Amino acid sequence: MALVDVKEVRKVYRRDTQEVPVLDGLSLQIDEGDFVALMGPSGSGKTTLLNLIGGIDQPTSGEITVKGEPIGRLGARALARWRSRHIGFVFQLYNLIPVLTALQNVELPLLLHRMSGKERTERARHALQIVGLAERDKHYPRQLSGGQEQRVAIARALVSDPTLLLADEPTGDLDRKSGEEILGLLERLNQEFKKTIVMVTHDPHAAERAHRVLHLDKGVLSN
Repeated sequence: MALVDVKEVRKVYRRDTQEVPVLDGLSLQIDEGDFVALMGPSGSGKTTLLNLIGGIDQPTSGEITVKGEPIGRLGARALARWRSRHIGFVFQLYNLIPVLTALQNVELPLLLHRMSGKERTERARHALQIVGLAERDKHYPRQLSGGQEQRVAIARALVSDPTLLLADEPTGDLDRKSGEEILGLLERLNQEFKKTIVMVTHDPHAAERAHRVLHLDKGVLSN
């Protein structure tokens, strides 16, 4: 059974009286341990698809199942709990909280889990170690480079050991060298830590790191 099963999903946004179709009967299966790159022009529905898989948004019709759970049937509270257990998000803009240290930023998702402060700190330190920033745990975002900030964001996404890592243009705001380092890190998380990754990217060079490259255009998927 596929880890992620997207069945005949349509997504339509309403703008005043107009309907704007974004995804048009899209079906997709992602196996455990896969690394999928989603490419396509702006407005093709890449981020919408990522948000649907991550339970941030709901499809207009169709069904999305993750690890056997039809997520569209979950209520708001159950969905929030499900996301905190199963989904790690990495965005183009790192969304770090400037008044918190790297360690405190990474700890944030664990506040939704029942665990002691000591365990939270240990897990956050371990996540920073995985991304190669153990020695920067007390630094604030302003004291880090863009690439380092993205590493902290990836550690934050990893800290709850999610089923699925969803990355939306993770290198889009970085220079080539930092971008290469982030792509190398994602590749390592996939190969060494067996993380299933879905990455939206405009960059064909970044997409080469994935096992599969899928193209979205006008809400329709092709290989």
